[in-house]
Amino acid sequence: MSPPGEYGAALRDAGFRWLPVPMQRRSLNPLREVALILHLRRILRTEQPDLVHSFTIKSAVYGSLAARMARIRHRVNAVAGLGFVFTNDSWKARLLRPIVKMLMRVALNGSGTALILQNPDDVEMFENADIVDESRIHLIRGSGVNVSKFAQRPADSNEVGRPLRVLLAARLLWDKGIAEYVDAVRELRASGRQFEFLLAGEPDAGNPASVPREVVEKWNEDGTLTWLGHVSNMPELLTSVDIMVLPSYREGLPKSMIEAAACGIALVTTDAPGCREVVSQDGVDGLLVPVKDSIALAAAIARLHDDASLRKALGNNARARALAEFDERIVIEKTVATYDGMLKRNGE
Repeated sequence: MSPPGEYGAALRDAGFRWLPVPMQRRSLNPLREVALILHLRRILRTEQPDLVHSFTIKSAVYGSLAARMARIRHRVNAVAGLGFVFTNDSWKARLLRPIVKMLMRVALNGSGTALILQNPDDVEMFENADIVDESRIHLIRGSGVNVSKFAQRPADSNEVGRPLRVLLAARLLWDKGIAEYVDAVRELRASGRQFEFLLAGEPDAGNPASVPREVVEKWNEDGTLTWLGHVSNMPELLTSVDIMVLPSYREGLPKSMIEAAACGIALVTTDAPGCREVVSQDGVDGLLVPVKDSIALAAAIARLHDDASLRKALGNNARARALAEFDERIVIEKTVATYDGMLKRNGE
């Protein structure tokens, strides 16, 4: 079940029975939200699944509340990153934060529940905030990638004489560090070094932190960077990229960076929750910079421009770690083990 969208048909083609639900991510209308929870409860009462697995904060809260009301015994919730309410400092986010925490305490606790988190910082935050009993928390690092699809880049991809290609691939949210990336791009262009700066992804109209489309289009039109929009074939794009950056303020565990790591690309990201799970050692499997620091970001990219051997070493170490720790088969195995553990405890 998910809101209507382009992926419904793809899910059906993959063999799922997909049901659209009338969720509006930005809605704050209490009547609409209660109606949505009751709609989910009706579906779950009809379907009577053995287990409900919900993804993202809003879906986890609403899905768990509806499942509890429908007397579904097993509820697994996966929160990949803490979202706008916890990462943004706007008045709207600050107003919603205590309300969301209260709802999470009600929805995500109780017998037959499990909460999957993607990094130790999020685990610590949930435990310190007393949102979920720590016995219910399972740490599964990321959603994994099919590493067989992301091969090591060709040896001649760093051909001398062409500009280095730098990519940021993410939903176009200010919290992903988009402004810092643009500021770093402008500083690096002024340095005289030869780069090609790429931005992949689309604005997210359902998120208050979305970068306006007209702003991104202006960056593209004035030559600040090349905006690629949504990229459906990331393995192909990554074969031509030399440096991958993500100056995010906070992540669950960024999939785009794992994909780049699997290709042996040098990584630059922030010393922030989730990001430092991919780049675990500054100068070993990538470079870490402070959050909201475009000067440090530009300096890290310039350092990789000037040192080809460092780029190669960081990329090789990142790939080795991706293969060992972030293969989707590892994540699938741990997720299924969570299901099995819950079902077996109840003799099912």
